[in-house]
Parts: sequence; structure tokens; C-alpha cells
Amino acid sequence: MKVVSLCSEGGCCPVVRVTDAQVEIGEKDNTCVLTKEQWETLKEKILKKEL
Repeated sequence: MKVVSLCSEGGCCPVVRVTDAQVEIGEKDNTCVLTKEQWETLKEKILKKEL
């Protein structure tokens, strides 16, 4: 599992957890779970500046 913290000073601290099966984005009880295919689609749209 790979975990990346998205903390900023004085703010909330969401994380991205990447496993072989899925990707979780969020904090505490507020998370979004994506399949690997959904995650790849999200990354592609961000890199193409569609989001």
C-alpha cells in the first residue's frame, strides 16, 4: 500500500491510499473509494486539464 498525505498548514489532512485493488481518497469517515480503472481515468482528466 502506498499512502500520500495532502496536508497543508493548519488545514485538514486528507490522504490518498493506493492498493493493488483500489484507491481511497479522503480523511477519517469522509472517503471516496475508486477502482484502479476509475483512478486512471481521474488522473488522465487531471493531466489533460479537463478537471
